[in-house]
Formats: sequence, C-alpha cells, structure tokens
Amino acid sequence: MTDQHKMPHADAIESTKTPAPKLSGVRYIPRWLAGVGCYITFGLGGLLCSLTILPLLQLWPTKPELRVARVQRLVSWMFRVFVAMLSFAGVIAVSTKNIEALQHAKRQIVIANHPTLVDVVVLISLMPNAGCIVKQGLWRNPFFRGVLASVGYIPNREVNWLLHDCLQVLNRDTNLIIFPEGTRTLTGNIVNSFARGAANIALRTQTDILPVVLRTDVAGLTKQQPWYQIPRQTINMSVEIGTSIPYLRYDAQQGNEAKMARQLTRDLQQFYIDTLKQPIKSN
Repeated sequence: MTDQHKMPHADAIESTKTPAPKLSGVRYIPRWLAGVGCYITFGLGGLLCSLTILPLLQLWPTKPELRVARVQRLVSWMFRVFVAMLSFAGVIAVSTKNIEALQHAKRQIVIANHPTLVDVVVLISLMPNAGCIVKQGLWRNPFFRGVLASVGYIPNREVNWLLHDCLQVLNRDTNLIIFPEGTRTLTGNIVNSFARGAANIALRTQTDILPVVLRTDVAGLTKQQPWYQIPRQTINMSVEIGTSIPYLRYDAQQGNEAKMARQLTRDLQQFYIDTLKQPIKSN
C-alpha cells in the first residue's frame, strides 16, 4: 500500500462535530447492551418480516417490477428504523449533504468507500430504490434466498450472468450499490485498492456512476473488529453525494473495454483519495 492510501494526520481533518467522549468502565456497559440489542432486534424483526409482510407483498396482484419496487421501499424503511435505533443507542450519528441527488437517482451505479460495517445499511436507508450484489453463500441459505430474490438483489456469480442480472436491475430504474474496495477499509488507510468490478459493470451496461463519500471521525465497526465490539465513541458519519460521472466520458475514448475499465478505476480511486484527504466541511 502506497503512502497516498494512508490516512493524513488527524490535525489535518476537521470534523462536522466535536468527537464524542470515549466511554470506559461501567459507563460503556449501557452502550454495549444497547448496541448489541439493536442488532438482535433488527435481526429478529427482519426474520419476522420475511415470514409475514414480505410474502403478502409478493402475493399482491401487480406487475413483477412493481412488487420488487414495493419491497425495496419496505427494506429502505426498515433500514431507516435500524439506523435510528443505532443513533438512539449512541453507536452512530449520520449527517447528509446534497442528499436529494441520491434520493432522486434512477438507474445509476452508486459507489461508495467502505469505512464501517453499516455502510450499506445507511445507503439503503437513504434510497427507496436500491439494489446490491450479494455473496453467493447467502443465496444458498434457505432463510435468506426468498428475501433476497423478492427485493431484487443480485447473486455474485459468473461474470456474464452477473452483467445480465445487473442490466435487468438497472432497467427497472433501480440503483445498484457497489463498494469498489470489496471489503471494509483497513484501519489506517484512506481507501483500499479499488477492484475493476464497478467500472466494468458501468461500461458494459452503459450506466453512469454516482459517487458517495462516507466520512467518519473515529474508527469503529471496522474490518478488524467483530460486529459485537460496539464502539466506545459515537461514530459521526457524513454522507456526501458527488456529481454523477457519465460512462460516455470513457466510452468515447474508443479503447478496448479492459483499458477503459482500468482507467476509470484509477480515476475513481484517485477521486476518493483526494476527496477524503480534504477537511470535512460543515453542512
């Protein structure tokens, strides 16, 4: 990992809020219980919903694409509730900038950096029409397969089938969330190296990219931490929506697809490095 991927010195970063105090000893116990309780409540609520509300929505007589859109709105609402629970518990506090661009987006590939465990939950909570690519292992799970299919999510499988699925989702005016890092950002890095998946999908489905920058003021819910290690400080997360990047900017170069995807990936990664090095501005 090169030096440009490393986090700048903390003095160079201005937060939108004063960092929360770090809890220790008995003061941390209520935070831990509340945080773990949020996960358990959300999991049980999701299971109950998948056994009751989701089947009813699936049976509702209407076009298949309208059924998927209805379930996506329900999932977005459920994730908003979960984010509200985490905020009430003091685990995370989310602020947004230019959020209308995300809420009104249609048929775009939404990319984001990946600092915490709950990034996809936060993004879907802000979007009524979001899909994403899910690990194949979850699709083999009988408890999750029906739910994932009803909400229109995509299994991560062979590339040609994956592109076919992505195009179907995008043609329903659904946005597709992709984390180019592939996994949560390693502590101490600005971003992990970007994979070319998002660029390849954008170019081969002829879809514009909407970048979302997620900033956090303290480390927590990272790749190196288990889900039950509730942060001792409230994580202030800023969700900043960038300007849409047209795929035609790269398609017009008339190079081969692999070359264009490499260039687009390099440009996206550099955009995140440059943006995250800048001080956080007040909304």
